[in-house]
Amino acid sequence: MTAHPLLRERGHHDSGRVGMIELFFDLVFVFAVTQLSHTLLEHLTPAGAAQTALMLFAIWWVWVYTSWVTNWLNPERIPVRLCLLTLLLAGLVLAASIPQAFAERGATFACTYVAMQLGRTSFMLWALRGAARPVLLRNFQRILTWMALSGVFWLIGGFAAAEERFGWWAVALVIELVAPFAYFWVPGLGRSHVADWDIDGAHLAERCALFVIIALGESLLITGATFATLHWDATVIDSMLIAVLGSIAMWWMYFDTGAERAQHRIVHASDPGRQGRAAYTYLHVPIVAGIIVCAAADEIALMHPGHVDGAGVAVIIGGPLIYLTGNALFKWITNDRLVPPLSHLAGIVMLTALVPVASHLSAIALAGLTTAIFVVVAAWESLALRRRKPENAPA
Repeated sequence: MTAHPLLRERGHHDSGRVGMIELFFDLVFVFAVTQLSHTLLEHLTPAGAAQTALMLFAIWWVWVYTSWVTNWLNPERIPVRLCLLTLLLAGLVLAASIPQAFAERGATFACTYVAMQLGRTSFMLWALRGAARPVLLRNFQRILTWMALSGVFWLIGGFAAAEERFGWWAVALVIELVAPFAYFWVPGLGRSHVADWDIDGAHLAERCALFVIIALGESLLITGATFATLHWDATVIDSMLIAVLGSIAMWWMYFDTGAERAQHRIVHASDPGRQGRAAYTYLHVPIVAGIIVCAAADEIALMHPGHVDGAGVAVIIGGPLIYLTGNALFKWITNDRLVPPLSHLAGIVMLTALVPVASHLSAIALAGLTTAIFVVVAAWESLALRRRKPENAPA
C-alpha cells in the first residue's frame, strides 16, 4: 500500500477498466486529429507532409505515454483526475498550435509539449513516493531524464527560426523514439527491463482501440462537414458514399477480428510490456496516420472530384497504403504467423499497381478504386478467418 493510494489495485475483474475521465481526456485529441488532417490539406508538399508527420508523432507520443501512466494510476482518485484535466487543457493549446507550429506558434507548441511530457512524468514520480514499487519508480526516473533531454531540442526548435525548426524537432523526436528501445538507459540509473513494464494488457489494448475510433470518427466528421457545404449532385453523393464505405472498411479491418485477437495476445503474454511497446506504442502510429491521410483524401475527392494532381494522387493512394501496412504489421506481430496477412499484402500490391495509371484517372475514380481494394481486403480476411477457428482466438 502506498502512502498516497493513487495506483490501481491489480487482480480485480475491473482493475484495468478505462475510466470516464480517460475518455473525457481523449476528446481533445479529436480536435488534434482534425487539426492534423486540415494542416496536411493546406500543405500538400513533401515538406508539409514531413511537418505533419512530425506533429502526428508528437501528438501520439503525448497521448500514448499518458495511456501507459493511467495503466498504473487509478483514474478515480482526485489527484489523478486533476492531472488528466490539466493535461486536457494543455492538449487543447497544443492542438490549437498545430496549424502554425512551423510559423509563429512554434514556441507555444514546443513549450506546451515539453510541459505535458515532463509534468505528467513528474506527477507519476510523486504518485509513486512511498509505494513499494522501487522498480517502477526508477523506471520513471529514467523516463524523466530522457524527456528532459529531448525537451532541450524541442525548446531550441520552438524558439529557432522557422526554417531551422524541423531539424531541431526531428532530433528531439528521434531521442524519444529511441528511448524505449534503449530501455531508457541512463548513466548511474542503469536501464529498465521489459519485466518492469507490468501493464494491464487489456487496458492498453482498449485505449489504443479507442484512439482508432477517434481517428475514424474524425474521418467521418470531415466527410460529413464537407458534404453538408456542397450541392448534392450525383458526383458529390457518389464521393460521399465512397468516403463512408472506405471508413467502414477501415473499421472492419481493425475491429472485426484484429483488435480482439491482439488483445487476447497481450492479456495472456508473459511479457505484456514488450507487446505494449511494439504492437501498441509504435505500430499504431501508421494505423492512425493512414486514417488521417485517408480523411484528407476523402475531402479532396469531395471538393475536387475531377482531375487530380500529383499531390492529390499521393494522398489518395498513400493513405490506404499507410493504413494497410500498419494493420498488416500489427496483425503480424500479435499472431503466430510467418508473414503478415496475405489479404493485406495483396491489397498493398493492388494499391501500388494504381500508381502508374493514377494520373489518367479522376479523383473520384481513384478514390473509388482504393475503397474497392479496402473492401476486398476486409472481405477476404473476414471470410478466410471464419473458415477456420483462429489459433489464438479466445476460447
